[in-house]
Amino acid sequence: MSLTSTTRPGTAWTPLTGPAHSIALEVLLDGPLPRSELARRLDLSAGSLTRLSRPLLDSGLLVETTGAYDAASGRPTRPLDVDELSHGFVGVKLTADTAYAVLTTLRANVVTEVRAPLVDRSPAACTATVGDLVRTLTARAGAPARDVRAVGVSLGGRVSPDGEVLSARYLGWESVPFGRALEAELGLPVVVDNDVLSLTRAEQWFGSARRCEHFALVVVGTGVGYGLVVHDRVLDRPDAGVGLLGHFPLDPTGPLCPEGHTGCAEAMLTRGAVEARAGAALRRLVGFEEVLDLAAAGEPLARRVVDDSARALGVLVAAVGNLTMPQKVLVSGENARLAEVGAAALRAGIRAHRSPHASELDVDVQHTGFPEWARGAAVTAIRTFVLGDRR
Repeated sequence: MSLTSTTRPGTAWTPLTGPAHSIALEVLLDGPLPRSELARRLDLSAGSLTRLSRPLLDSGLLVETTGAYDAASGRPTRPLDVDELSHGFVGVKLTADTAYAVLTTLRANVVTEVRAPLVDRSPAACTATVGDLVRTLTARAGAPARDVRAVGVSLGGRVSPDGEVLSARYLGWESVPFGRALEAELGLPVVVDNDVLSLTRAEQWFGSARRCEHFALVVVGTGVGYGLVVHDRVLDRPDAGVGLLGHFPLDPTGPLCPEGHTGCAEAMLTRGAVEARAGAALRRLVGFEEVLDLAAAGEPLARRVVDDSARALGVLVAAVGNLTMPQKVLVSGENARLAEVGAAALRAGIRAHRSPHASELDVDVQHTGFPEWARGAAVTAIRTFVLGDRR
């Protein structure tokens, strides 16, 4: 593991290694931390901690805070923290028609955001659009934008570790060296990631699964996605961007998906599928949020559609729990409200497909809009900056 000590945008990433990196990572995730607590966590003597942390303090990556007292002695102490505003990161989420971008601090707190339509989805046009968004954020925000260290981009599809987009159905791309093109455009390090994996990374470091070593993320929105963390590592496999969970069978009597599968996750859980079923029931065009509002208000046909989908989501969550035995399952994405409006049906679906002897699944619903997706891309860039590798 490693932590960069670079101080100028666009320069090479120079990693620190060994215990010094571990100190910085503990402080980044949990700081401010007293030196005594850091020494305990890392099994270091007080002298070793002082020696190893000195270069981090000298470089400005760590700072000493004031106003804290040691619980045992009652004496004032100076816990270590990161200078959160010393490093800025830009995250960009690409959809089929829009680019969403955010500027964050070192701890992924969003400073400002901007978006732009993708009128032209060609790689060259998207490179120019993302470049303009990064420059707009930098000009708008001031510090920490003066010290933007890296840019992360996420999209639905398969991405190689070197930033080549192997396939992106929504954009119509195949074998596009997008990372290299953006680095040439911006003069900054760029990391490109699958959008669900980047959101998983964000939840692992700075979200509701922070310090959780084994969890699963189920995303429901325009499509269905899945991220898994085992032994504190995100499983970043070549098939991660294929959308394998989208065609998991959930209801043998359910509707067909565009691929011809009966009652699969795509047919039961996606925004378009819910809207189509509700529209057929109500005999008019109806949007996803309106379907949920009608169901919450007791409209019987909308309630039936929502409960059918929520129960199917419960079946999917139970399957993920049965197969991977995580500490918790996060349900996220633009359709996550489905799990709340259909909470009773969701629980029924889980119960029907879990052993009565199994422990109760810890299910955490997270509302996710496109700015949160963009923040996930920024976290991929932060992790790259901290860990010293491109994924």
